[in-house]
Formats: sequence, structure tokens, C-alpha cells
Amino acid sequence: QLQASGGGLVQAGGSLRLSCAASGRTFSSYAMGWFRQAPGKEREFVAVIVPSGGSTYYKESVKGRFTISRDNAKNTVYLQMNSLKPEDTAVYYCAAASGGVVRTTDKWYNYWGQGTQVTVSS
Repeated sequence: QLQASGGGLVQAGGSLRLSCAASGRTFSSYAMGWFRQAPGKEREFVAVIVPSGGSTYYKESVKGRFTISRDNAKNTVYLQMNSLKPEDTAVYYCAAASGGVVRTTDKWYNYWGQGTQVTVSS
């Protein structure tokens, strides 16, 4: 199971840190991703981190503003979001993909969290 938290309402230019806690003993073998879905839009990839934490990949529009990280000892993945923009408003989902490679499409992800709302006001 994946449990996402940390969403909220923030003004443009502000920051939020999302967390996703995973249950189970195989967390460290999964690539972990963050996706988001804005109202009326399809779910889109945001960021992914490989099991070791040694490689990350981001959606172009969040590069330099968002940072994905993980703590395998705590079975938790994080998404630090800085310089937030109104267009970042969405429900954010964490997800787990088996295997150790970067995955940017949701079809590769086996497990999903329940989502946490991020709202950025202008």
C-alpha cells in the first residue's frame, strides 16, 4: 500500500513537500514515481526515482523546481516542490513500478497511492 500526504493550498512561488509511505518489505526494489492529474486533464508523469536513488528523471516543466528523493530505510519517497505555479495545481499520486529502470508512463506502475491535492493560488 502507498499513502501519499503533504498536499495543501499554497501561494504561487511557495513550496510543498509531498511524502509517500509504502508498506511492505520490498520497497527498495521498486522505482517510485509521482504523477498528477489536473481537473479535466489526463494524468501525467511528474518525476521518477530508481530503487537505489541513484537516478532520477523529471517532466520538463518541473525540472529545477521539483526534487524527488527516497529513504529506503523509512520506505518513503518524497517530492519537494519549490517555486510552485498555478499550473502545478492537481491531485498528486505516488506509484511503484517493479524493476529498476526509469518509467514515465503509468502503464508500468503496479501500485498507486490515493492522491493528495495540491492547489497553487495566483
